[in-house]
Amino acid sequence: MNEQERFVRELDWTPDRARALGQGALDLWCELLRTLPERPVSGAWAPEALQAIAPPIPEEPLSCDELLAHARKVLFDSATYSGHPRFMGYICGAGTVPGAVADLLAAGLNANAGSFRLGPGAITIETHLTRWFASKVFGLPSGAFGLLTSGGAMANFVALKAARDACAGRAVRQDGMATAPRMAIYTSEGAHIVIDRAADMLGMGSNAVRKIPVDDRYQMRLDALEHALLKDVEAGVKPAAIVATAGTVGTGAIDPLDGIADLAARYGAWFHVDGAYGALACLADSLKPLFRGIDRADSIAFDPHKWLNTPIAGGCVVARDPRKLEEAFGFPLPAYVRQDKERTGDGIDLGLYGPEFSRGFNAFKVFFSLLAHGRRPYAESIARNVDLARYLEAQVEGRKHLERMSQGDLSIACFRYVPPALRGNDAALDALNKRIETELQLDGRAFCSSAVLGGRLALRACIVNFRTERADVDALLDAVEDIGQRIAEERGKI
Repeated sequence: MNEQERFVRELDWTPDRARALGQGALDLWCELLRTLPERPVSGAWAPEALQAIAPPIPEEPLSCDELLAHARKVLFDSATYSGHPRFMGYICGAGTVPGAVADLLAAGLNANAGSFRLGPGAITIETHLTRWFASKVFGLPSGAFGLLTSGGAMANFVALKAARDACAGRAVRQDGMATAPRMAIYTSEGAHIVIDRAADMLGMGSNAVRKIPVDDRYQMRLDALEHALLKDVEAGVKPAAIVATAGTVGTGAIDPLDGIADLAARYGAWFHVDGAYGALACLADSLKPLFRGIDRADSIAFDPHKWLNTPIAGGCVVARDPRKLEEAFGFPLPAYVRQDKERTGDGIDLGLYGPEFSRGFNAFKVFFSLLAHGRRPYAESIARNVDLARYLEAQVEGRKHLERMSQGDLSIACFRYVPPALRGNDAALDALNKRIETELQLDGRAFCSSAVLGGRLALRACIVNFRTERADVDALLDAVEDIGQRIAEERGKI
């Protein structure tokens, strides 16, 4: 064997060798699925366990057995399990079995979904999928479609880049912001920080984002929005975009989409909906009325890796007029990738509709999951998650040491632990509940996070997992009361 043949054989695994590693990995995955409910959700990971999953890069190859031993450590020795039925901390789904299989196959195919010639099947599936989301789920016109992104942050960025360019005109792409008009973006106080980051990356600066006050249900106030719009217009500032949130991360609040659409039309602003968390609740007929007006959006961002539970990461943005995306991101292709599309019959190049030129086949895990499960089971799972949040709130009201902190429409419930000795002492309650959050996450029985509502800290449970049931909600509340009582007793408060 010459030197060149040795190099090729070391990197080019045979199908039999691939099968051996793949079968071992499949066994580990099935073990994880089987044992997940009995494992701690999270824990206090020892430094040596974390160091063990990141050993030095070897000079020579590891054997299949050594690779699988390392994979076991990654899966079982240092993980927080977002797929655990008692994980209610953040808005990330459990992952679907078909989605994981599709991810493996997509990686094996290694298609480039940026160029049609390099990924004809990938782009065909992605455009078909995003058209379905746009028209069948959200009610946008039949020509609407979009693209898969790395997550909600990039989905919102893509939409706001299109909004900025539509407001500033084509010259902004050549001349930058130096000669662009003064512009502003409007969103609620409860909006995600990705809107500020998008304004920063777009050269507008985070000060261009107007934070509109919210009402007692944490929804954007239309009167305050119109006041801010009028004030800016009078000062010579152009409204570039109004960003409505369809499911805030704090409480799950849905801004008044129809009213915001009216104001966007009146002031000539791009109407964008950040539905990263909540928009896919439109799949459920019982919840869709909450989103009245979403069909009037110029663009919608949402995350299949949240309520569709597809493997992380996978966001999506759809546009009413997809040409606006191409106008915002398209460039003449270099000669080495330019195709005679009239001759070859090639479709669109999605690399010209967003910031990524080389793009993975991320649409497959979403599409494959929808094929495997169908729309109805997803709709029912989402509705059940919302019902579980209302069940949690009812349980909180029935427990004397717990207090409800918000009234939600979606699957987020906020509450806090209130021992009798601390009632009325909000500063002490904030400190106590922050400690409960930390201790709970280290304890491993359940997992929630926190939110600050009206200046007060609340424990926050978000349910987007198809595995979560009432017993898991009860276990969370039991753990909160148990930990809360122990901490309060240590401080001599009970």
